[in-house]
Amino acid sequence: MLSGQHLIAGEWRNGPDVFQADNPATGKKLPQTYQKGTKELVDEAVQAAHDCAEEFASLLPARRAAFLRTIADEIDARGDAITEIGTLETALPAARLQGERGRTVGQLRFFADWIEEGSWLEARIDSALPDRQPLPRPDIRVMHKALGPVGVFGASNFPLAFSVAGGDTASALAAGCPVVFKAHDAHPGTSEIVARAIAAAITKTGMPAGVFSLIHGGSRVIGQTLVTHPMIKAVGFTGSTGGGRALFDLAVSRPEPIPFYGELGSNNPVFLLPEIMAEKAADIARGWVGSLTMGVGQFCTNPGLLIALKGDALDRFVTTAAELLGDVAGAPMLTDRVSSAYHHVTDAMSKHGKVTCALKRRDTDGPFEGSPAIYRVSAADWLAHPELAEEMFGPAGIIVECDSADQMVALSGTLIGQLTATVHLNDADSGLAAKLRPALEKCAGRILINGWPTGVEVCHSMVHGGPYPASTDSRATSVGSLAIKRFIRPVSYQAFPDALLPPALQNANPLGIPRLVDGKWQIPA
Repeated sequence: MLSGQHLIAGEWRNGPDVFQADNPATGKKLPQTYQKGTKELVDEAVQAAHDCAEEFASLLPARRAAFLRTIADEIDARGDAITEIGTLETALPAARLQGERGRTVGQLRFFADWIEEGSWLEARIDSALPDRQPLPRPDIRVMHKALGPVGVFGASNFPLAFSVAGGDTASALAAGCPVVFKAHDAHPGTSEIVARAIAAAITKTGMPAGVFSLIHGGSRVIGQTLVTHPMIKAVGFTGSTGGGRALFDLAVSRPEPIPFYGELGSNNPVFLLPEIMAEKAADIARGWVGSLTMGVGQFCTNPGLLIALKGDALDRFVTTAAELLGDVAGAPMLTDRVSSAYHHVTDAMSKHGKVTCALKRRDTDGPFEGSPAIYRVSAADWLAHPELAEEMFGPAGIIVECDSADQMVALSGTLIGQLTATVHLNDADSGLAAKLRPALEKCAGRILINGWPTGVEVCHSMVHGGPYPASTDSRATSVGSLAIKRFIRPVSYQAFPDALLPPALQNANPLGIPRLVDGKWQIPA
């Protein structure tokens, strides 16, 4: 049963007013009402997180790991209810939500294993050198510690994997940081059910109640209050470039500036090299269409920008893609706001004097509808009109035609920050690919060969981030084990008695973790 309430440090609370979520498939309001947030509720939640932050951070990693695994178990136990409400709030198919739930619980279990392994602490010990000349060296040890309470914003396009118990929450809790979560207005019921799973896990594992709170929105003031609250020490955000930049500016202009880890916008360029195109243009087009239209194009890694040499191979590519996309009917997008923004930018593309619309179908007139589109432009016009680089969040792509390989290389050096960059090649294209790689390393967080960027693996080597505007900190990732580094900082201990040191730095190594001791890694058996 949904209550529509906020979860504030273990208590379900009302607000002064209510709102309703939309059903994107019908355009009508769903019957359940949800409480709007207030500044006062944000303050209570952050205060509760602050009050338990030291206790939570001081727990042995095994305790927090058990908490994360219990959250995963509780989410799985509510799987049918999550899918039922999730399909109504997002118009996403049940199979997609079930798969996303698998990724969500997988992330939680992944971080549980990672914090128990212990190398994320990066414990380092430089033993005292009392006889060193001209000056002795004291005993110095360092490890990572949790930052403190973290604010997290839910994303519209991933109601589970980038939402209440998604990657930002999982990595923050793993690091030992309490989380105050601002739920997305597009799927409040899904958010409440997952919050109830976390609340159940808090009770079962004996965690402090303030370790997690959920607040529904209703206005921008809630997010602004969370970001500017003096007890919040970092923020995780996934959303639009405009909204993310506004919150980033607030975070860094506080009296105490804080890290703001925002994933914003990306076109995810794909370079189609000439030799592979001559060989497999139609096959590559089929792969692109599948990636471009997945989830109605509402993936942050959607490959919306193609760069290729003009000629017969590219013409075959476009013909195949257009034929395939011609069979893809419009479908409901996540929200009216997402759909409106998509139509606004695609309309601007089709009206631009330097862009021709190779395909633009709107054969359905349903609410929140989005349908596929392809645009073509010369490299010269692309470079002359920066507005053509605006992200089209939906099933649309723009093809930039280059006159030569040298022009393709030159264009690669002009790209703004991206989450991903992809190169399709065969062995004969290797020389050109080698010329492209330096520019792609500078602009993207992940570079792919002969694949498609939709689908982000949760693993130790994943980077989901990139230079601005892909994200607000290119040194960070929101997916993979390195995500934990966003919510920790190093603390050095000099000349400490062994008994006063954190367990990770004590001589006996009671946690049994890898440590760098006097310049050599010691890995427990």
